[in-house]
Amino acid sequence: MTDGEQQEALVKRAEDEREDIFRRYELGLDPSNVVDSWENPTFEIYHRTDKYGFMHDSRLPTTRDAQEVHRTKIELERDKKWMKMLNQWPPPQDKLHKRVYKGIPDRVRMVAWNKLLNVQHSIDSNAGVYPRMLQLARKYSTETRQIDADVNRQFRDNLAFRERYSVKQCSLFNVLNAYSIYNSELGYCQGMACVAGVLLLYLNEEEAFWALNSLITDQKYGMHGLFIEGFPKLTRFIDHHDRIMSKIMRKLHKHFTKHNVDALLYAIKWFFVVFVERVPFSLSLRVWDIFMLDGDRVILSMAITILYLHKDELLRLKDMDAIIEYLQVKLHKNFGYSDDDAVQALERVMKKLKDLKLDVPPPAKSNEFPTRKLGVFVEADMEKKIGRRRNDYTDAEKQVITDVISRQEQNAIEVQSTVSYETSECATVTLTVPEDSHSIRSSLAGTSVASHGSSETMSLEDNNIHLRTANMLQNTPQREMLLGT
Repeated sequence: MTDGEQQEALVKRAEDEREDIFRRYELGLDPSNVVDSWENPTFEIYHRTDKYGFMHDSRLPTTRDAQEVHRTKIELERDKKWMKMLNQWPPPQDKLHKRVYKGIPDRVRMVAWNKLLNVQHSIDSNAGVYPRMLQLARKYSTETRQIDADVNRQFRDNLAFRERYSVKQCSLFNVLNAYSIYNSELGYCQGMACVAGVLLLYLNEEEAFWALNSLITDQKYGMHGLFIEGFPKLTRFIDHHDRIMSKIMRKLHKHFTKHNVDALLYAIKWFFVVFVERVPFSLSLRVWDIFMLDGDRVILSMAITILYLHKDELLRLKDMDAIIEYLQVKLHKNFGYSDDDAVQALERVMKKLKDLKLDVPPPAKSNEFPTRKLGVFVEADMEKKIGRRRNDYTDAEKQVITDVISRQEQNAIEVQSTVSYETSECATVTLTVPEDSHSIRSSLAGTSVASHGSSETMSLEDNNIHLRTANMLQNTPQREMLLGT
């Protein structure tokens, strides 16, 4: 077989595989659609399911406590206010700000997100674009296999996504494939599945597509720079996060550097999917509401808020693994503060950072935004068509490694030059913590990295801080390592 014939055979195999995957999603829950038993988790009727559809390992409560009754009463009152405000859109900015920070009621979140992201305008001005992108994806998408794998991993503890080829699984598959054609420069990156999945909990399929596009391409949110090759916005945000830490949380910054805790290890999922699966889902929704209102500066402020609220516990942890587990696992199960208290702390931190002129990172570079025209079909090259993986790094990927090494070396130098810990950290936040509340999915960051024994003396020679993350990056293709393939 000649090289040309071999390539044709590989392309045909990839096309057949893509068509078979699309056909399965087209069948959906039809009984003729055979699903392997391992693809469907079992249902247990005694699990507790919260109002967002997520299942928890606890029995259903027999009664509602007084706090829940009070919260329900308040939310019903907010429902009425929000419905009135949404019918008179747009409201005064100060009124909108106040109500979003108090929390968008779950019953009106669908309409509110549509308004905040201007979804209906996108649909009206792009009539017929979404179904056309989906048709092109079925013929030409090179991302279908990976998207199919990720769809079946997304929110498997949520009733809407739990069953294989359920309505929401099919919608998620369609949105991601269509978007990989619409934004051909970006294609698909795994963090996008979680973002689209959250949107689909409240929006229909086409609404979620255009909402995803707003979050990715609108300069207010700029998630394109997080998902594009080289992750330029991730690098910029982590650099600024370190800058904030070194100025207003020096004690914790020094503690993290001493124990080899680079921000890359805990902040990736914070930034990529706006804290989903790293804090309780109800709190992450509140952060999403504020993110849609005020843009990406909210992400940096929330990262600092989390570290500030939990700095005492973090300072008691004496190795990298314990710190990462606390930030990535334990806070998701028990954040230790109510959602209202956490959002109030976020507001104070945002004000403090603004006063210090630290709330906004340095300006984005041009590579953080699409350079190709959106919605124009671009045929993939042969390597992508046949699904062949690259063995070498691109210049953008090499730059990520260089940036990580440089940042960690600089952090170590700054720690060495620090004579004493700063005692005044971040904004002054007075919170009421319930007495019993502070006991404290596959990770985007791949954070189950074994830690080295920590050294009491800090120096670049005996501390190998910069080598740990650099070696981890060099041993794994970056988009897969960072996003947990």
